[in-house]
Amino acid sequence: MTVSVAIAGASGYAGAEALRLLLGHPQVEIGALTAHSNAGESAGKHHPHLRAVADRTFVPTTAEHLLGHDVVLLALPHGASSRVAAELAAAGSEALVLDCGADHRLTDPTAWTQFYGTEHAGAWPYGMPELLRAGESVATAQRAQIAAARRIAVPGCNVTAVTLGMQPGVAAGVVRPSDLVAVLANGYSGAGKALKPHLLAAEGLGSAAPYAVGGTHRHIPEIEQNLRTAGAGDVSISFTPTLVPMARGILATTTARLADGTDPARVREAWETSYSGEPFVQLLPEGQWPTTAATLGANTALVQVAVDERAGRVVTVCAIDNLVKGTAGAAVQSMNLALGLPESLGLPTEGVAP
Repeated sequence: MTVSVAIAGASGYAGAEALRLLLGHPQVEIGALTAHSNAGESAGKHHPHLRAVADRTFVPTTAEHLLGHDVVLLALPHGASSRVAAELAAAGSEALVLDCGADHRLTDPTAWTQFYGTEHAGAWPYGMPELLRAGESVATAQRAQIAAARRIAVPGCNVTAVTLGMQPGVAAGVVRPSDLVAVLANGYSGAGKALKPHLLAAEGLGSAAPYAVGGTHRHIPEIEQNLRTAGAGDVSISFTPTLVPMARGILATTTARLADGTDPARVREAWETSYSGEPFVQLLPEGQWPTTAATLGANTALVQVAVDERAGRVVTVCAIDNLVKGTAGAAVQSMNLALGLPESLGLPTEGVAP
C-alpha cells in the first residue's frame, strides 16, 4: 500500500518537518508541495537539509494542486487551512485531510471567537491518539475516533505538552483541575518563519522572554477542552509560555493542587497506568527529569511526576520537540491510524544528541 501525500505550506517549519518525516515513511509517496509567497521557488533553497526534494518546486496553494492525492496535510496559518479545506470539499475531494493549524480544534464556537476573533469553521476529530476520555485509564476510544476519521485536527504544540503532562492525574481524580499553573520554555521555531524583530537572533540569543501573558494565549481553551475530555469538571489554568534561546523544543512544567484525601504515595500510579505501553509517551524513572535535548527530532514525549507535599501540589514536567510530537509527528501518527497502518510507522522515537 502506497499513499500519495500533498503538503500545503511546505516552505514553513511545520510543513518541512512533515516532509522530513514523510520522506522516511515506507508507504508514502510525496505529492504536491505548495507555498504562498514562496511559490515558484525550489525546496532546496528553503530546506537545504532535505536533499531528496531539493530540486522540487513549490506550487501555489490551491485546491487544483492538492486534488488527486490520498492525503492532504495542511501546514497553514489559522484561517487559511479552513478555506483550503472547504475548497477541497467543494471540489469533491475524498482525501484524508490533516490540519496542523488551529481552525478545527475547538468544539466551542464561543471560545474560538473569543481567542481568534473570527467565525468558527467547525470542529474535526482531534488528532491526539493518547488523549484520555473520562472513565478511561488508556486512550482506546480516542484512537478509534481517529481511525474512523477523514478530517483530523492536529493539536497545538503547547497543548500537547501540558495535556500529556497532566491528564493522567485529571483522569484518575488525584489532582484538582480548578487550580492549574503551567509555565513553559519554548523554542523559537514555534513562532514560525515570519520575519519579526523580536524573533531575530540578536534579540533572542542570551535572553528568555515571556509572551501571551495573563491568559491571552490561544492554546488555553484547547488545553481546557482536553482536560474536560479527560474528566475534569471546572478547569482553571494560569498559562505562561517563555521563549528561550533554542531552535526547537518545549519543556512544560504544570502543577495542580493534590485532590483532597489522595495519598501522595499513589499519585505516580495514575501516570504509570495511563502511559504503560504507549509507543510515544514515556514516564521516566523516578528522579530522572525530562529535557528538550532528549526529544530532539523524535516523536516522543518524556514525562515525569512528583508530589510537593509541603505545598500540597502535584508537579509534572513534559518535554517534546514542538515540530515533531508537537505538530508534524502527531499528524503522521494520526494519518497512520486513519489509514489503518501501524501507528508508529515512519516515526522516530530516538532523539539526537548532543
